[in-house]
Amino acid sequence: MSSESAFFTLKRDEYVPAPHARGPWSPGMLHGRLLGGLAARAIEQRHARPGLRFARLTVDLFRNSPMLPVTVETSLVRDGRRIRVADATISTAQGVIARASAVLLREGEQPGGERSLVTPAWDVPPPEGPPVEANGPWTPPFDLWRVTPWGAPGPGRVWMRERFALVDDEPLTPIVRAALAADFASPLSNSQADGLRFINADYTLTLARPPEGDLIGMESTGHVSDGGVATGQVTVHDAAGPFGFCVVTALANGSAMTKPPSAG
Repeated sequence: MSSESAFFTLKRDEYVPAPHARGPWSPGMLHGRLLGGLAARAIEQRHARPGLRFARLTVDLFRNSPMLPVTVETSLVRDGRRIRVADATISTAQGVIARASAVLLREGEQPGGERSLVTPAWDVPPPEGPPVEANGPWTPPFDLWRVTPWGAPGPGRVWMRERFALVDDEPLTPIVRAALAADFASPLSNSQADGLRFINADYTLTLARPPEGDLIGMESTGHVSDGGVATGQVTVHDAAGPFGFCVVTALANGSAMTKPPSAG
């Protein structure tokens, strides 16, 4: 991961986006995945405590935003012995563009016994070769390895790795890395053979533990849509196994991408 060209530079409480912070739908649009990363970063820095583990992060993407400086405000909603809830509001000069809510739970002793359902580790080893090369008008600012072809029947599978810092030269923390990757649940679960025809309105990332290392794997495990409204879900993995899930809701988009990001 390079810190020489972070997505944002922090100046007087505003996050100023770099050119590569734009998204795939429009050259002048800020990528929604970065808003979740900023929210996770702010909540972690201001409200995380030792022994409290991020268990859920919900990011609502209200509106598309041009490439404007961003501010992030947080508030502590609930502070109990075993649960802490914090919110984040993300704004530009044009108003509020997104919000997020995080639940942090107290770590404790793992219950013994045999559980009736356990998500298995997938049979996909971490990638060894180079990532997919960009083949379109938008160059993704992350590395991507396709395990399955886009739009093929059955679960879609990818490995991802961030290439840039989020803010200045700060190293990515596990929760920020997971929050950035989680937005990809939408194109992975909503893609079809002729491209991506849904744009997500939100995503909810749930975690049993923080991810390990810089690689995050995703496996789409569900898609349902009707009347232009879709919901999709993925299981998120690292090299040690599954660590959580992500669910997205999405709307049919008139300006479809003929190929998902980095489809090749």
